[in-house]
Amino acid sequence: MKVHHNIGRINFLLALYQMSEEELLSIISGDLKNPITKDQIWTEEIKISHLKKIDKIFNKGIQYYLDPSTPEKNKEASIFFRKTELGGELNLGAKQIVNQFEETSLSLSALAKLSDVKFERVLPNYSVTSSPKQAGKEIREKLNPIFKVQPKEFLVELIRVLGYANIIVFEYVEHHAKIEKSNIDGFYIKPNNIVLKRNQRFFRREIFTLIHELGHYLLDEEVAEEVNYNSMQAPINKIERWCNEFAYYFLVAEYDKMISNVEFASPKNDYHHDLITEVSSKTHLSRTALMTRLLINEKISPAYYQKFKKNLQEEFEAKREEEKKKRELDKEMGVKTFAQPAVPIKSPLVISTYQKAYFEGAISEYEFCQKLNIKSENFERYIYDSSN
Repeated sequence: MKVHHNIGRINFLLALYQMSEEELLSIISGDLKNPITKDQIWTEEIKISHLKKIDKIFNKGIQYYLDPSTPEKNKEASIFFRKTELGGELNLGAKQIVNQFEETSLSLSALAKLSDVKFERVLPNYSVTSSPKQAGKEIREKLNPIFKVQPKEFLVELIRVLGYANIIVFEYVEHHAKIEKSNIDGFYIKPNNIVLKRNQRFFRREIFTLIHELGHYLLDEEVAEEVNYNSMQAPINKIERWCNEFAYYFLVAEYDKMISNVEFASPKNDYHHDLITEVSSKTHLSRTALMTRLLINEKISPAYYQKFKKNLQEEFEAKREEEKKKRELDKEMGVKTFAQPAVPIKSPLVISTYQKAYFEGAISEYEFCQKLNIKSENFERYIYDSSN
């Protein structure tokens, strides 16, 4: 079966994703014996089956391609039209995630306006000439998060206090079934949106990513990236360096003195392993991030720093192998394990905005549940409580 479609909409999506016609044809053809040709796509009528293959990439719904109007390629339409570079080479999975949350952000902003919810900026602007150390101290004092011993609980607390500052934080979980995983840790989209990828094994890394992206918000510099907070390489640009420094000082807080005042790491002080472990537990900065700080402060040799990172990687690999063997043993013994699916953390600011939109009649109960991705039986629990 064939239908008339709007070729301009496919061209718009290709420009948005910075994808060539050949790349699109290659993806939708897959392993087909007879690959799909350009003449089969860029034509007045197209097979529904071909449109479905295209929509598996862009996830717009078939009706999108049948709309006769063509979107404009302007800076307001997307971060991809505002920025020529987004901090690295984004793969298809990353572009899909960025586009998904851009649309979510635009939808939420529209509902906020209909419901008279204002996302006015509360935190000040900074520039790369500002002191990231001073900025970290000032913003920590303004937000005043309650420290939690468990990293995930502290992450939830940070998302909560950022909501009070009118900063929306979205977290997403990448499922194993996804063909191409995104190669980014997080990103900031103007005017007030931060998006994080769930890092189930390393919540401390996710915490650092969140505060790093908060740095981008303070600088008002959009980016989508894999946060390389352990890098000591010179090519890291001044914006990334500022955001890394800001994140470190925000998280280390009063423990910076302990790190700054140590003597040079050596066997006689066990290379400060006990200190690093203690500060990590009290700040949720990773051990690697703290060792990186010692390297920056010239309190540890580059050779030992590389040895530490190698040992940590070997420790991680050994733990992962141990977990794998346990799963295999459980399977052999008939022990069934039911892993709970990871659920994204929901910002109280997002929930309260949808609550207001519902009470103002801007969305229905069904739309409320759909936007928050919750079951209908949980509607009342969410509609009257933003702390879920």
